[in-house]
Amino acid sequence: MNWGINMKKTLAIIPVSRFSQAKTRLSPTLSPLERENLLKSMLTDVITAIKNNVDDIVVISSDKDVLNFVNDLDVTCLPEEGETDLNGALTQAVEWCSQKASQVLIVPSDVPLIHPDQVQEMVELSQKWPMVIAPAKGGGTNALLCPTKDVQMKFGDWSFFEHLKEAENAGVPWYIYDSFYLSLDVNTAEDLGEIMMHGFGTETRKFLKSIGLVVRSNHGTERLRVERK
Repeated sequence: MNWGINMKKTLAIIPVSRFSQAKTRLSPTLSPLERENLLKSMLTDVITAIKNNVDDIVVISSDKDVLNFVNDLDVTCLPEEGETDLNGALTQAVEWCSQKASQVLIVPSDVPLIHPDQVQEMVELSQKWPMVIAPAKGGGTNALLCPTKDVQMKFGDWSFFEHLKEAENAGVPWYIYDSFYLSLDVNTAEDLGEIMMHGFGTETRKFLKSIGLVVRSNHGTERLRVERK
């Protein structure tokens, strides 16, 4: 296949789980309503960071409340069809986008430290490298820019390595976009501490401060300790 350097149309995809299932691993730290508002804040930050560097943003979810929430954020809402997993939903979204664009940028909803400059850089890199991938600190994938054809979705445990294997098998040249800020997703209380330390100017940090969370240095098994005021 000819991977020319002509500017390609890029659509972004953000998959979002149900608000009621938002970040259940944080239940010792946050109430259900706080977890829902955390997801809303993170989603707002991700959309804000992406929107000026792609042609459109597609939010796919099986939750009508999620789609209603993003309806005012200048995105395209795509209801998930049937009961499926994350990769099934992403496959639906990529297929939908393939009618309109040659490549997609997939970003989870829980990477609130993503910055517009990083998105711009990834899109620019895609002119030479058809797959640009940003690893998560736990071995997952926190941003994936890839063609709408030839690459299967492999999100989940160790998905960074699975996506590289996919690219190798499809003969798609790839570039690893290694970024501290993009490697931070939110699953644990310690992750919340990282966002509070590094997320100046984000809606997510503003929300975490509004509910009285503070972060302290820790010398135990976890590097950071998150507490209520």
